[in-house]
Amino acid sequence: MSLVTSENLLLSRLPHKDHEHFLARCESVHLDFKDELNVPGTPIEYVYFPVDSFISLVMMIDGHSHLEIGLVGWEGMLGTPLMFGVDVAAFYAVVQGTGSALRMPATTFTSEIRYSMVLQQRLQAYAYVLKNQFARMAACMRFHVVEQRLARLLLMTRDRACADCFHLTHEDMAYMLGVRRVGITKAATALQRRNLISYRRGNITILDPSGLETASCECYRAERTLYQSVLG
Repeated sequence: MSLVTSENLLLSRLPHKDHEHFLARCESVHLDFKDELNVPGTPIEYVYFPVDSFISLVMMIDGHSHLEIGLVGWEGMLGTPLMFGVDVAAFYAVVQGTGSALRMPATTFTSEIRYSMVLQQRLQAYAYVLKNQFARMAACMRFHVVEQRLARLLLMTRDRACADCFHLTHEDMAYMLGVRRVGITKAATALQRRNLISYRRGNITILDPSGLETASCECYRAERTLYQSVLG
């Protein structure tokens, strides 16, 4: 397994020695759109540190309804339960943004986190941030309208794609927000009429990031503020 370089934020801010030691035990992999990395009730085989990909964390309800409860990109990791001795997945992890990631076997990861106290601290802090994201997703679904939630989703996707242009179909957005496609159509049309986004055949361009942030609910700003305050 060859040494790889990382642009994952959690890893890039480790002390040089810890950073190099950890990367030497990772491999660089390509994640394809719609790849399932975790399935509920099955063992967690790998941890993933996205670089330019991003992963949707999805809860299934009643065996058929889906709801996105989290989104992981270059700022985070997939596999936090392993840090607490839990090696079974609780939800689906589905690739929403194609790209690269760093991957490490779960058994190796559980050994490696003992090597670096700084790594342990950063991953524990990220687990706290991710838990907050889960809670906010639930509250957001209950209290905020679809247009606000869609604006928030598009901003979160932009941050993880590191681009103002990306691909998300109405079906994808409905799946991620747990609403009907007609609701997504109405919300996307409203944002487009305000010249905040352009949308054509699944290709989305954010035209006015500041305006879209104003159209979003407070959850987007609150999550960014929490991440920065906890992880810098």
